Amino acid sequence: MPKTVILPPGTGTPIAPFSPGTLADGVVYVSGTLAFDKDNNVAFPEDAEAQTRQVLETIKSVIETAGGTMDDVTMNHIFLTDWSNYQTINKVYAEYFPGDKPARYCIQCGLVKPGFVVEIASVAHIGQKDGGKK
Repeated sequence: MPKTVILPPGTGTPIAPFSPGTLADGVVYVSGTLAFDKDNNVAFPEDAEAQTRQVLETIKSVIETAGGTMDDVTMNHIFLTDWSNYQTINKVYAEYFPGDKPARYCIQCGLVKPGFVVEIASVAHIGQKDGGKK
């Protein structure tokens, strides 16, 4: 089964060997997404609301580049550094998933750089579309 790498317009160079997303057999797999600024530094250090919003906007851009919408998201993997941010993250999350909610899990862990508070990876089933670039 061939895969298509999904690179939204304006995608910067990742800090590790990965693609923002891949599309295979109608399923978009979005890599773990953090709130990076244009220079690959932490955007909005320790700000759970702003980071969650940026992360979800980035995920949205990957899915839309592939030809889908946030309504196509079926699973989210959420990683947070401190449970004290859980309610704030959920508040922003609910804005992006107002209807039927995707399945998800949420764990507390360390993230790749100090200052990050949330990382989200997503799976979206968009059907047989040819979005993105290879």
